[in-house]
Amino acid sequence: MTRSSVPPRRSLFRHPATAPSAVLVAGAVGAAYLYCTDPHEPGHVLPQCPFRMLTGLLCPACGGTRMVYDLMHGHFTEAWLDNRALLLASPYALVLLGRWAWAGLRGRRWRPTLSPGAQVTVLAVALAWTVARNLV
Repeated sequence: MTRSSVPPRRSLFRHPATAPSAVLVAGAVGAAYLYCTDPHEPGHVLPQCPFRMLTGLLCPACGGTRMVYDLMHGHFTEAWLDNRALLLASPYALVLLGRWAWAGLRGRRWRPTLSPGAQVTVLAVALAWTVARNLV
């Protein structure tokens, strides 16, 4: 049998649903651990923010872990106080994750793109949020 007559091998890792499925599983495992671990209390194994460790300042995502914990426990006001910008952006991120997973399950690759103007807007909002929350 010649090399040209051998059908190409399909790898499970190259399937369009593999990456979004892995992200969903990792998120579920992380959420299960976080549900039982209060990030408001010391003595847990949760990652620390490298930006805050280096600069002492809050990054745009600081408070995100506490926000998710508070949301999972129905503490909406506390989640709002933990990180307002991230809370407002979360539904959009979940829609993007769902779109990516749906495309993957249908055997299609999906790569969202942002226009240069949208990229500048996202960066400007993140920068403004970082400055605003560190001034208070």
